Amino acid sequence: MKITVLGATGGSGLELVRQGLDLGHEVTAVVRGPDRLPAELRERADVVQADVMDPDAIASAVAGRDAVLSAMGPRGTGPTTVCSGSTRAILAAMERTGTRRLLMVSAAGLESDAGDGLFSRYALKPIVRRFLRHVYADLAVAERLVRESRTDWTIVRPARLTDAGRTHRYRTARDLSVRGGHTTTRADLADCMLKLIEDGTSAGHVVSVAT
Repeated sequence: MKITVLGATGGSGLELVRQGLDLGHEVTAVVRGPDRLPAELRERADVVQADVMDPDAIASAVAGRDAVLSAMGPRGTGPTTVCSGSTRAILAAMERTGTRRLLMVSAAGLESDAGDGLFSRYALKPIVRRFLRHVYADLAVAERLVRESRTDWTIVRPARLTDAGRTHRYRTARDLSVRGGHTTTRADLADCMLKLIEDGTSAGHVVSVAT
């Protein structure tokens, strides 16, 4: 498949690029600075230097792709529009080029639901939402934009991300939180997202994933 990864130099983006290449996909990595991508990935991927907030700049990177994967995220906890701004640009570029499949990384802490245990639902997640209120406010806007789009979208919500490596033991839940799912390795998140690309039944749904 031909896939494009935005946010390719972040922890989750790097895993998407690396695992996508290892699976034999043609991977386009959209980056602000190519030097931030490890040399071994630069040699194997199609690297496009572009401002992801500019739909004109990324249109060629999403045109003709089987899927666009957004792993965009802020680097701090202060006020931000990184997710919502990049999502607007990505959706505009996809609309312009006719690309349909979109998978976006969000966060499990964004909502509490019946899938959560009592501690997570009424204590842990509310605390996390207060601490990350700016980040989650931006993510909420990004999710709304995706839901309202005409793409074949899947929103993927990992729990707290770690670099522990791929476990092959992660759990998923559709339109519901994963019970007891407090962490997700970035490698497991990437594995899940790459498998979801061809899962047409996941289009129009939120998929939670936890290691």
